[in-house]
Amino acid sequence: MNVNVRSLSMPLSLCGRRSPARSTAFTLAAALLFLPGLVSPSAVEAQSPLEAPLLAAADLSDGVRNFVAVDAAVVALVGVTVVDGTGAEPAMNRTVLVRNGMIAAVGAAGEVEIPEGAEVLELAGHTVIPGIVGMHNHTFYTTSSRRAQLDVSSPRLYLASGVTTIRTTGSYHPYSEVNLKRAIEAGDAVGPRMHVTGPYLTGPTASYMTGIGTPEEARRVVGYWADEGATWFKFYTRVDRASFQAAVEEAHRRGLRFTGHLCSVSFTEAVEFGIDNLEHGFFTNTDWDPAKEPDECPAGALGRLADVDIESAEVTATLQAMVAAGVPMTSTLAVYELGLPNRPPVEDRFREMLAPEFLADYLATRRQIDERGAEGNAWAAIWDKALAFERRFHEMGGILAAGVDPTGIGGALPGFGDQRNYELLLEVGLSPVDAIRVMTLNGAAVLGEDHAYGSVEVGKRADLVVIAGDPVADPASIRNVHMVFRDGVGYDPERLLASVRGQVGVR
Repeated sequence: MNVNVRSLSMPLSLCGRRSPARSTAFTLAAALLFLPGLVSPSAVEAQSPLEAPLLAAADLSDGVRNFVAVDAAVVALVGVTVVDGTGAEPAMNRTVLVRNGMIAAVGAAGEVEIPEGAEVLELAGHTVIPGIVGMHNHTFYTTSSRRAQLDVSSPRLYLASGVTTIRTTGSYHPYSEVNLKRAIEAGDAVGPRMHVTGPYLTGPTASYMTGIGTPEEARRVVGYWADEGATWFKFYTRVDRASFQAAVEEAHRRGLRFTGHLCSVSFTEAVEFGIDNLEHGFFTNTDWDPAKEPDECPAGALGRLADVDIESAEVTATLQAMVAAGVPMTSTLAVYELGLPNRPPVEDRFREMLAPEFLADYLATRRQIDERGAEGNAWAAIWDKALAFERRFHEMGGILAAGVDPTGIGGALPGFGDQRNYELLLEVGLSPVDAIRVMTLNGAAVLGEDHAYGSVEVGKRADLVVIAGDPVADPASIRNVHMVFRDGVGYDPERLLASVRGQVGVR
């Protein structure tokens, strides 16, 4: 059998011109306050062909091809352990065959026929998981005093970390995201597949967010951004119920969907009004707040969550309503963890990626939190309850997805925070294979695209993460991304990271 086995260490320039073969085609208080602070029927019905085209390496511009490590039409990943994203236990010594961007075969080594001329990658000691589907993954980034749109560094960080699909879940610069999505789909920019959420929709007077105060305004804003290319929308904290209902109805009329970081509307109200997804879990629900008034976000709601009995009938009723209606929930523990003292560990790679002024901002705020300790810290008082809320939702049959939300004080970077979520989902009490499913197939299901990607199964797009090591036995190895395949094209994580090292926050 004539096959091509090669090393992946070939250096390439980080810049270049288009290939001739390319087809035309806050203050601290504010920061802490808003640390982001079964599939729905609509999602199941929305199983339609993907908008994003399947691009071969030859369809990519030279600038994108500089990050490509494997561009063969047929590739065999040999000797790997496969954690397929379905919740199945790891399968050892497997071969994954990729053909023309799709998964063509998955089977025991020696049982999968490798075609002549295929590029064979010998990967003993590596684990293959599906591409991560980030369900709360902004392309902007904040510290406690800075906010920046990162059209270059965020997509590269995501892809380098194994995140092959993102939903932006609230836009700071919606046109930046619409244009970035189109550039990636055309092969002119490198990054994950994108689902763009329109601007945040909240109550009147809302800084960079869009304030809506009447049903008519709500319908108009949804209609405008639907026409401009948004496929999801997001409520934020202070929207009234009438505007909420009108916005959801307009989105559904157009075949689009809504999620929310809520407060003035509670989880059970949102479920009743037809929301398609809920963000952040325990941290943002006001169902059980005794100070809650209709259409109002009650002051001090976060602190009162410490008094909630997570096993109570009231909490159970909220969870049952979500599960019965098929409304998924997005876990964003990586950003909420930042409110806890002495967490998470500050990694060297984190320090290296950030622009100096952004790093200084984060470390200064981090020192304040660490020095104050856990006593009187609202996040510390409710952290275990938040973990239990997610665990109960998962155990009751709810569809839990995950995303990083690179906001708050700045310690959860695009991609890096998605990887940290894996460890935090284990802290919730999920098994490793369930945590990987939450981060992959569940996210694809919420998007209505689990028929196309989200698991290592024949007939799906070849979105694959090759990890050096075993993240099931050693969770920290989730960071050891050796290669990322999106639509069958293999990208080099180190080249992607090197291209923005020291520039996150300014590029």
